[in-house]
Amino acid sequence: MTALLDAVRRYAEVHADANGVAQTPIPGLTIVRVTALSGLVYAISRPLVCLVLQGSKHVAMGTQSFAFSAGDSLLITADVPTVSKITCASLAAPYLSLVLELDPAVIADLAVEMKVALVTDHAPVRVDPTDAEVSDAALRLIRLFDRPASVPVLQAQLVREMHYWLLIGRHGTAIRRLGRPDSQVRRVARAVAMLRAEFAQPLPVARLAAAAGMSSSSFHEHFRAVTSVSPRQFQKQLRLIEARRQMISEGVSVSSAAFAVGYESVQQFTREYGRMFGLPPVRDIEAAKRVVETSG
Repeated sequence: MTALLDAVRRYAEVHADANGVAQTPIPGLTIVRVTALSGLVYAISRPLVCLVLQGSKHVAMGTQSFAFSAGDSLLITADVPTVSKITCASLAAPYLSLVLELDPAVIADLAVEMKVALVTDHAPVRVDPTDAEVSDAALRLIRLFDRPASVPVLQAQLVREMHYWLLIGRHGTAIRRLGRPDSQVRRVARAVAMLRAEFAQPLPVARLAAAAGMSSSSFHEHFRAVTSVSPRQFQKQLRLIEARRQMISEGVSVSSAAFAVGYESVQQFTREYGRMFGLPPVRDIEAAKRVVETSG
């Protein structure tokens, strides 16, 4: 893990943006570098694996919470709302992690070749120690960046190899359900993609259910089982998270953010915002900006 930590640190120090995120030449692979304790971060994460290399973090999903630190991997196997917080980070020893979005098509293809049963693990979030083979494959991925001409030639096979080691390692049973094209997770994911693309628009449940190939009643049941929330709550959280991003990052007003994400009433927006983030919009944005100024 030391070699991987050094490689990630060097890349992040050069390429991390103001939010601590360093994009890489490989689609779906990012590096996170945070130099101070963070406030609460609200997100609806895509299926991914996060290898923590330095520092520690806390993630909550519904009533469940997970603490993980260097040497651990966080696995998220469905689009689920999470609240996270960096719990150990400093300028001298930043929080560093490597995040890879999981590819269901690669998992399905590997499962066929490996002749493994696509047994399902219904826990959408879990934490386990990082397997050595996963770390080794990740290191070889990062080393490609020093030879840009090699990236388009070798990236696919190394990303595939990383999925392979995840599939046969500690996380195997959890990610196998992503490989089943007829699984409830994959079917719900089609509706989630529609929600992500059109969250600011009214989306009848019947249309979402049709995208998932389910009846409306069955869709409600399976959507909640996969994501932990109802379709309406999912859309509401997407709207509120995007509105908060616009107010913090772009400085837009409360009313402009509310209308931009699909609210017709600023009062309703303010009420629902306060329920989700614990403070009304103006006070929450002021508090978030103070955290940024303090960490800077």
